[in-house]
Amino acid sequence: MEQEQPNNPLHGITLKTILEYLVEYYGWYELGGLIKINSFNTNPTINSSLKFLRKTPWAKEKVERLYLKTIKKNNK
Repeated sequence: MEQEQPNNPLHGITLKTILEYLVEYYGWYELGGLIKINSFNTNPTINSSLKFLRKTPWAKEKVERLYLKTIKKNNK
């Protein structure tokens, strides 16, 4: 049973969807400059980045914050 999370803006959005959006919006090069993690700067792929982000909470949090900031900026 899925619970409602009205205060969670990321509810129902997968990490893959977030990452694909950011890569399309910024590109790997700029994304790697904004969030300094190796999987964005050295032979980046969606799958390798997802693997790293799922194991690394601090990096995942940075990606989620950038996503929220980016969609907020684009919805103005």
